[in-house]
Amino acid sequence: MPQKPKQNKDFLNIEKILRILPHRYPFLLIDRVLELKKGQSIIAIKNVTYNEPFFQGHFPNLKVMPGVLVVESIAQAGGILIYHSIPDPANKVVFLSKIDNVKFRKPVVPGDQMMLEAFIIKLKNRICKIRGRVSVDEETVVEGEIMAALVDLGELNE
Repeated sequence: MPQKPKQNKDFLNIEKILRILPHRYPFLLIDRVLELKKGQSIIAIKNVTYNEPFFQGHFPNLKVMPGVLVVESIAQAGGILIYHSIPDPANKVVFLSKIDNVKFRKPVVPGDQMMLEAFIIKLKNRICKIRGRVSVDEETVVEGEIMAALVDLGELNE
């Protein structure tokens, strides 16, 4: 099991994350980045609270975070990692393009703190493949691989 890194409150707090990711409430699923190794890996956290808007309609009598949002949290952590691993990131947009071999091992519920780990497997030109893992209390709850497409902002405006 990986050791929980020391929390450096100034490493990438929510204000810095908001400058990188285009997501906003209620879809921003990263609270803080604890560790980032450019071109290699990232460790981030998401605190899951009872008042998350998705709990109102997703199993309302049994509060379970939707699995697709847990996978999206890995993708957002991966997006931050990619941002710090490519040249000219301000002129790129990262889109989730593929999900492979995802395994859901245990539900995520209010009160959980998700530890998000993402590792770059391959980063070439316009494609990035990432291996991700989410753990709660050092127990793996979700793991799998995602692929992301890197698109120039100029291409979106054409």
